[in-house]
Amino acid sequence: MADHEEAKGGESLLEKISGNFGGGGGGGSSSSDSDDDRVAEAAEAAKAKVYRLFGRERPVHQVLGGGKPADVFLWRNKKVSAGALGVVTVIWALFELAEYHLLTLAAHCLILTLAVLFLWSNAHAFIHKSPPRIPEVSIPEEPVLQFASALRLEINQAFAVLRDIASGKDLKKFLLVIAGLWLLSIAGNWCNFLTLFYIVFVLLHTVPVLYEKFEDKIDPFAERAMGELKKQYAVFDAKVLSKIPLGPLKDKKKAA
Repeated sequence: MADHEEAKGGESLLEKISGNFGGGGGGGSSSSDSDDDRVAEAAEAAKAKVYRLFGRERPVHQVLGGGKPADVFLWRNKKVSAGALGVVTVIWALFELAEYHLLTLAAHCLILTLAVLFLWSNAHAFIHKSPPRIPEVSIPEEPVLQFASALRLEINQAFAVLRDIASGKDLKKFLLVIAGLWLLSIAGNWCNFLTLFYIVFVLLHTVPVLYEKFEDKIDPFAERAMGELKKQYAVFDAKVLSKIPLGPLKDKKKAA
């Protein structure tokens, strides 16, 4: 009897322990799920609050327009990116270091091409083979029209932006554009257009890929720099810009 009661007591004790662990496990799982949800929500909120350079909300690839140009700038295909950079480097070296001129280079390339094709076409008399057929070269109409249409849209958009800036609605944007054009004029005094184009091309092949790789380290520094610039602009606005009389435009706004 004592053994039987002891066995029953042991079984009831085991049932209680398993019941407690079972209930605790269920509660623990639900609490762990809720904790995981809270952690995920906190991570998403923190990710949403992370400062990104220029206020971007998209990946660098999409900011650059996506597609093949963005792939080239971000070195998605290393052979194509290296080839493009190499071709532009050779062109810059020919015109700047070797002091070639565009007309001279075009004439020399045409002379070399015509000479090779002429000799190859007449070589059949010596090697007893039929002369090669020179392919017809023509510029297709559709890509030219697409390029002209895209260029027209970009130019019209630039004109609309300039018109909006010149209308005097946003003084901050006006000053930023003036400062950018002034820096561009200084860069134009230091180097010619081809060198400036080459520098911009090299920067497009280096800066975006480096930023994409180290954006988590660059963005905090950029956030502090932008905060300091905003403070300096606030001081400049309080001491200088706010004291500039707007004249008739200000009276019209008050009347309205």
